[in-house]
Amino acid sequence: MKNPLVHIYRRVTHWEAWPFKLLYAPLAIFWIGYMIRSKAVWFFTPSNPKLTFGGMEGEPKKEMYDLLPVGSFPTTVNITAGERFETVCHRIQQAGMQLPFVVKPEIGGQGVLFRKLDTWEELAQYHQRMRWDYMAQALVTYPMEVSVFYIRHPQEQKGRVTGFLHKVPMQVIGDGSSTLEVLIAAHPKAGKRMDELRPKHAARWNEVLPLGERYMLSYAANHNRGAQFIDLKAHIDDQLVAVFDVISHSIDDFFYGRYDIMCASIDDLKAGRNFSILEYNGCGAEPNHFYDTGYTLIGAYREILRHWKALYTISAYNAKQGVKPWPMQRGQEFLRNTRVEMEKMKVLDRELA
Repeated sequence: MKNPLVHIYRRVTHWEAWPFKLLYAPLAIFWIGYMIRSKAVWFFTPSNPKLTFGGMEGEPKKEMYDLLPVGSFPTTVNITAGERFETVCHRIQQAGMQLPFVVKPEIGGQGVLFRKLDTWEELAQYHQRMRWDYMAQALVTYPMEVSVFYIRHPQEQKGRVTGFLHKVPMQVIGDGSSTLEVLIAAHPKAGKRMDELRPKHAARWNEVLPLGERYMLSYAANHNRGAQFIDLKAHIDDQLVAVFDVISHSIDDFFYGRYDIMCASIDDLKAGRNFSILEYNGCGAEPNHFYDTGYTLIGAYREILRHWKALYTISAYNAKQGVKPWPMQRGQEFLRNTRVEMEKMKVLDRELA
């Protein structure tokens, strides 16, 4: 029988698994301080002037891709909810995309409703249930997914890379004798998500995975989707920064956020070749390099506050240049509508296999 005190101790000390609001609650006073100094609740919205709401949340992905250099991101087809399925298939094929490919909502995050599709039947099911605009995107097959946090003050030509991670999506490897269920149960993160994963992998749930088979439980390499993070800060150098200076200057007015990228290798990324930008997130991007990489809770808080200070400084400067923060009511309505729709998406995400 499990000792409840041991369980409570593990929950308290394993701060990386705390709910987002609980983790950030002690830092709220600092955020409020920036509101007071700025005289604006949405003081952060000028940080990235060309992104809706500064990229805090609710920004359309098409908006982000339209700002990127041509060829720097995967082939993408934007699909309207309710569009004729035959038209959708035709447009995807016309774009030169082949199965498998991925789909994800036009507005969303946290891996919600992100799916890798292997058949047109799976797309038909997704399209039929999807009530929001979404995009189909070519599956990038580079072997490595990385996350790069980039900050640049508007007065400076050179920015800073403050975080560099290798992100490994949640997966198990077959041993030739265990079923998928057993492998998932033994996984340190997946084992805590059995109820979530069972319907998504029902077709192979009781199947014994061959020795060495790598089975992906989620293609969304997010912390809240069970991904493993490997710290690459030792690889941050001027060469890496220069690559993201070029990209961020080409976007124009992108000063604070995180890139999620597939690449052939770290060396290739530093050389500016063989990589594809999956997404980039604005001021709502979490400096996620403190997860799973040896930070203490105090160290994580210092890292968060360091980034918030940079966000405030950039936003305040842009505000003085005429990029004013969003009005109170406009921001309230936008945030409320975004979060209502997000909750609906989460419900459908749980329902869809």
